[in-house]
Amino acid sequence: MIHAGAMDILMVSAELGEGAGRTQAASAVASLSKALKHLGHNVTVVCPKHPDLEASGILLARRLTPLSLADGSEVTVFDAQMSSGVQLTTFEAPVLFDRPGVYGEDGKDYPDNAKRFGLLSQVAVGLCRQRMQQGQALDVIHAHDAATGLVPVLLSEAKDLAIPCVLTVHDFTRQVVLPLKDAADLGLGKIQGAEERLRLAGKLNLLKAGLESASAVMTMSASYAEQMADAEQSGALASVLDGLESPVVGVSGGIDYARYNPATDATLSSRYDAEDPANKGRCKTALIRELELELDPERPLFAFCGPLNKDTGFDQLLGGLSKLLKQELSLVVAGEVDDFSTKRLESQIEKHRDRLAWIRRSDSATLRGVYSAADFAVGLSRHVPFAAQQMIAQRYGAVPVARATGAVLDVVVDCDAALETGSGFLFEGDDAAALHGAVGRALAAYRGAGFAALRRRVMRRDSSWDRPARRTLQIYRQAMVAAG
Repeated sequence: MIHAGAMDILMVSAELGEGAGRTQAASAVASLSKALKHLGHNVTVVCPKHPDLEASGILLARRLTPLSLADGSEVTVFDAQMSSGVQLTTFEAPVLFDRPGVYGEDGKDYPDNAKRFGLLSQVAVGLCRQRMQQGQALDVIHAHDAATGLVPVLLSEAKDLAIPCVLTVHDFTRQVVLPLKDAADLGLGKIQGAEERLRLAGKLNLLKAGLESASAVMTMSASYAEQMADAEQSGALASVLDGLESPVVGVSGGIDYARYNPATDATLSSRYDAEDPANKGRCKTALIRELELELDPERPLFAFCGPLNKDTGFDQLLGGLSKLLKQELSLVVAGEVDDFSTKRLESQIEKHRDRLAWIRRSDSATLRGVYSAADFAVGLSRHVPFAAQQMIAQRYGAVPVARATGAVLDVVVDCDAALETGSGFLFEGDDAAALHGAVGRALAAYRGAGFAALRRRVMRRDSSWDRPARRTLQIYRQAMVAAG
């Protein structure tokens, strides 16, 4: 049932958690749209028709009439309903979107991203216009990340569409930077001065265009918003942010409690919750046996979940493994790794077979299973726009031991010596000594009388999407008022 005063919201994304999800933005779009739907609002998500959308079990129904775009072209559109009740609209462009990646592969952007993301934005605006012509005008558009950066640009030039557009920056390193020669492929048509609106540091920059044209700009973390404004972190983008009429609003995201709940998670060997965590010990014993580690339930179990690369700080962990494993702990590593690091990791496993194990995957079920068994979750990422892993770890009772950066600072408070306050153990720097110091504090806490209370406090932390969704609605309303 749609409540009185319900909004009609269109979310635009290049990826989606229920199917075509390759970054944390995909999960955020799926979870936020679900939370807004549960609060009584009409929500539709539009994204490209990636091959794995149908493979995920979503049933797509082709519209009989193609969608007409502003340049006179047409696209075939499909409609569906996600399990959350959120409406899904996709469009067919197999030459552009039938690919493994969203932005690119093997660290390189796709060379035709101008055509790909230009089409995505044109389709979104075309759907807005179609809804208005059908007497079902939208209240607000919520664009996600640089791939949708042209949506607010196109809306600002559409005189027949007075719809505010909110932009969420999930990761400012994904700016979609293009050569100047690609301007014609973006589909901006006759928009006056379009190329200048996109130009930044001698290139076309979709994120820059979106930031300057959006009605409001959000991130999924207040700390990350501050990091984004730092010129040492974001380079030329910092000057764009400094020139915005309103500052970027950091709204800490959450996790889907229907999916991440140790009390109901059917993938776990035993279920438990914050009030009765006894069965967490059974999960720990089950994983230790499965991985053939030395069976000592009293020894603290640490977990590091991937992907295992430099971005997640795996190089720091790998460099300090020998010293780390001299301490009284066991470690489970989960995720895929490159060939060079594989040899180094396997060499360490040979030396510490009784206390070090590697699970060569990091899907959601594996992540939940490992955190249900772990006493501590190690997080070493150098760039954290959205601290989903820390929130999942906390939900499953694995106390974070993490690098103090980005969104981590929003969800993990460093524990005091008496464990009376705090929700994890933070450290700064790339050197192994900083990590070992935090691990040493965690080990001391594990042996102390206050650890059970710390774990309970961590598990009770509210990481649901309810509050972030309500704050997002406030931003929508403010944008609507400003738009008149």
